[in-house]
Amino acid sequence: MNMWTAIMVISIVAMTQIARVLRAKYQAQHGIVEDRKGRVQLLAQPSDGELEREVVTLRERIKVLERIATDANSSQGRHTNNLAAEIESLRDR
Repeated sequence: MNMWTAIMVISIVAMTQIARVLRAKYQAQHGIVEDRKGRVQLLAQPSDGELEREVVTLRERIKVLERIATDANSSQGRHTNNLAAEIESLRDR
Protein backbone atom coordinates (compact mmCIF):
# COMPACT_ATOMS: atom_id res chain seq x y z
CA MET A 1 0.00 0.00 0.00
CA ASN A 2 1.52 3.29 -1.00
CA MET A 3 1.17 6.59 0.81
CA TRP A 4 -1.68 7.99 -1.33
CA THR A 5 -3.79 4.90 -0.86
CA ALA A 6 -3.34 5.16 2.91
CA ILE A 7 -4.28 8.85 2.83
CA MET A 8 -7.44 8.06 0.82
CA VAL A 9 -8.48 5.28 3.22
CA ILE A 10 -7.93 7.51 6.26
CA SER A 11 -9.87 10.34 4.55
CA ILE A 12 -12.83 8.07 3.80
CA VAL A 13 -12.90 6.76 7.38
CA ALA A 14 -12.71 10.32 8.77
CA MET A 15 -15.55 11.54 6.53
CA THR A 16 -17.69 8.56 7.55
CA GLN A 17 -17.14 9.25 11.23
CA ILE A 18 -17.86 12.96 10.85
CA ALA A 19 -21.10 12.11 9.02
CA ARG A 20 -22.12 9.74 11.85
CA VAL A 21 -21.49 12.44 14.48
CA LEU A 22 -23.50 15.03 12.52
CA ARG A 23 -26.33 12.53 12.03
CA ALA A 24 -26.42 11.73 15.76
CA LYS A 25 -26.47 15.45 16.60
CA TYR A 26 -29.36 16.05 14.20
CA GLN A 27 -31.34 13.13 15.62
CA ALA A 28 -30.77 14.30 19.19
CA GLN A 29 -31.96 17.81 18.39
CA HIS A 30 -35.16 16.55 16.78
CA GLY A 31 -36.04 13.84 19.32
CA ILE A 32 -35.24 10.89 17.10
CA VAL A 33 -34.08 7.73 18.86
CA GLU A 34 -32.49 4.72 17.22
CA ASP A 35 -32.20 1.41 19.06
CA ARG A 36 -29.44 -1.17 18.68
CA LYS A 37 -31.33 -2.96 15.90
CA GLY A 38 -31.50 0.22 13.83
CA ARG A 39 -35.19 0.93 14.35
CA VAL A 40 -35.88 4.65 14.42
CA GLN A 41 -38.55 6.17 16.68
CA LEU A 42 -39.67 9.74 17.16
CA LEU A 43 -40.01 10.74 20.79
CA ALA A 44 -43.38 12.28 21.52
CA GLN A 45 -43.08 15.93 22.40
CA PRO A 46 -45.82 16.98 24.84
CA SER A 47 -47.87 19.93 23.70
CA ASP A 48 -48.16 23.14 25.70
CA GLY A 49 -51.71 22.21 26.70
CA GLU A 50 -50.61 18.84 28.07
CA LEU A 51 -47.79 20.46 30.04
CA GLU A 52 -50.13 23.10 31.43
CA ARG A 53 -52.64 20.43 32.57
CA GLU A 54 -49.86 18.46 34.22
CA VAL A 55 -48.63 21.54 36.09
CA VAL A 56 -52.16 22.28 37.33
CA THR A 57 -52.59 18.67 38.47
CA LEU A 58 -49.26 18.68 40.27
CA ARG A 59 -50.10 21.95 42.01
CA GLU A 60 -53.39 20.48 43.24
CA ARG A 61 -51.57 17.42 44.57
CA ILE A 62 -49.01 19.61 46.34
CA LYS A 63 -51.83 21.55 48.03
CA VAL A 64 -53.35 18.29 49.27
CA LEU A 65 -49.98 17.03 50.49
CA GLU A 66 -49.33 20.32 52.29
CA ARG A 67 -52.74 20.09 53.94
CA ILE A 68 -52.00 16.53 55.04
CA ALA A 69 -48.57 17.46 56.40
CA THR A 70 -49.83 20.47 58.35
CA ASP A 71 -53.15 19.01 59.48
CA ALA A 72 -53.27 19.09 63.29
CA ASN A 73 -57.04 19.00 63.81
CA SER A 74 -57.78 16.40 66.39
CA SER A 75 -56.73 13.12 67.92
CA GLN A 76 -54.23 10.76 66.35
CA GLY A 77 -56.86 8.15 65.38
CA ARG A 78 -59.00 10.60 63.46
CA HIS A 79 -55.92 12.11 61.84
CA THR A 80 -54.87 8.66 60.58
CA ASN A 81 -58.29 8.11 58.99
CA ASN A 82 -58.15 11.54 57.34
CA LEU A 83 -54.68 10.77 56.05
CA ALA A 84 -55.82 7.47 54.53
CA ALA A 85 -58.80 9.19 52.89
CA GLU A 86 -56.61 11.94 51.45
CA ILE A 87 -54.13 9.41 50.04
CA GLU A 88 -56.96 7.41 48.45
CA SER A 89 -58.38 10.57 46.89
CA LEU A 90 -54.98 11.23 45.30
CA ARG A 91 -54.85 7.70 43.89
CA ASP A 92 -58.27 8.10 42.28
CA ARG A 93 -57.08 11.01 40.10
